[in-house]
Amino acid sequence: PGRSAMSWEDDSDFDPVSFLEDAVRIPSHESVDEMREFVVETLDRHDADSEVVADGCVLAEKRSPAPEAGPHLVLNTHLDTVAPHVPFERAEARGDERGGAAPSDAEASGEPDAADVIRGRGACDAKGPLAALLAGFLAAEPERGRLTLALTPDEEALSLGAAALTGRLPGIDDPLDGDLFLVGEPTGLDACTAAKGRFQATVELSGTAAHAAEFAGANAVAAAEDALAAVRTFDAGADAHPQLGPPKLTATVIEGGRATNQVPADCAITVDRRSVPPESAEGFRSSLADAVRESLADAPSDRDGVEVAVALTDRESPFLEAFATDPDHELVEAVAGGARSAAAAVGLPSDRGGDVRPFGAATEASYFAPAPTVVFGPGDLADESGAVAHAEREYVRVREVEAAAATVADAAAALLGER
Repeated sequence: PGRSAMSWEDDSDFDPVSFLEDAVRIPSHESVDEMREFVVETLDRHDADSEVVADGCVLAEKRSPAPEAGPHLVLNTHLDTVAPHVPFERAEARGDERGGAAPSDAEASGEPDAADVIRGRGACDAKGPLAALLAGFLAAEPERGRLTLALTPDEEALSLGAAALTGRLPGIDDPLDGDLFLVGEPTGLDACTAAKGRFQATVELSGTAAHAAEFAGANAVAAAEDALAAVRTFDAGADAHPQLGPPKLTATVIEGGRATNQVPADCAITVDRRSVPPESAEGFRSSLADAVRESLADAPSDRDGVEVAVALTDRESPFLEAFATDPDHELVEAVAGGARSAAAAVGLPSDRGGDVRPFGAATEASYFAPAPTVVFGPGDLADESGAVAHAEREYVRVREVEAAAATVADAAAALLGER
C-alpha cells in the first residue's frame, strides 16, 4: 500500500469518498433504480463496460491476458438500503464515531481529520463498502485470472438477485462461476470468514376439537408444552463450530385455540434458527420434526392423536445458510494483511482492522459458499453506543473508506498478480 495516508490515489482517477458522498444522497430504500444508474454511469465514465442482468444485478468484468491461469475473483455487495432514507451529512465525528483515534501529525498540519465521518442511510451498509469495491475494481489490472464486480439489488429483502447470479433460481442457465468472493459489508476492516445462517419454520400441531367439559379430543395447545421442550433441548450435545460457536433455536411466536370452552384442534409455533455448517434448511426442518414427534411420544393422554408437521416459511429465494472459510486461505490473508497495512497508512488506531473473525449477521455471502468467501468493509454494525447499520445514526469514518479501497486493490493485485 504505497498510497497517500490522507487520500486515495490510483491510476483510475476514482475517488471513493466523493463517490460515497454522492451515493448516500441517493434514496435506495424503495427502489434501487437511481442508485443502479449512478453506478453504471460511474463505470462508464471510467471505461469499464457493465451490464444489468439477473433480476437487476450490475456486472462488470476485467479479464487478464491469461484468464484460465488464475482464479476468478468476485467483488460483491448490494445497492439497496433499509427504510427510511436518512439524509447525507459529512462532519467531524462525535463520541464513539471517533473510534479511539488520537490526533496525528497529519491532523496538526491541517490535513483531513481522522475523525471525519459520513453519515446517512447506506453510509456503512453498504455504500461505504461499495465505494471501496468500486475503487479496487477500477484500479485493478489482473495479470492472470479474472475479476468481476457483481452488485445485487435486494440483499435487505429476499436476495433474489444474488440467488439468480448463483443459479439458485429456476431458469438461470449461466450462473456466476466465481472461485473467490469478497463481499462488502461493514466489518470494521476485519476479514470475516464465517457467518451463521438464518432459517424460519413453523411447528404445526394438529389435534381434534371437543367440548372442554368432556374428557375427549386431542389438545394441540397442550401438546405445545412437549414441542417447546423439544425446541429447548434440540441442540443438547451439539458440537460448537470452531468459528461460529453453537447453533441457536428460539421459539418466537405461538398461536392456537379458537374458543375458550373448546379443546383446541390446532396450534402453531414459529421458530427462528441460527445455523452453523454443515446444517441445511431442509436438514434442520426434518430433524426438528423428528424431535417434536419423539417428545410427544410419551405425552399425557389428552394429547394422544396430535399430529406434527414442520414447514419452512415460504420465500422466493433460498434461505441464507451458514458459511465458513478456512482462516488460513490465501484470500483471507490477502484481505486481512492488506487491511492492517492500509489502516496503518491512513492513521487508524493499531487495533482497528485486519482481525480474522466471524461476521455478526446473515448476508448474501451464504450463496457463494462453499467457494472461499470473505466479508469485508469499512464501518460497523454497532459501536459502544448501540446500533450503527440500519440505525438513524448510521455513519462511516472517511479514513476507513480510504483504507478499505486500498485493501481491495491490494488484495486483487495479490490474488491476480504474477506468481
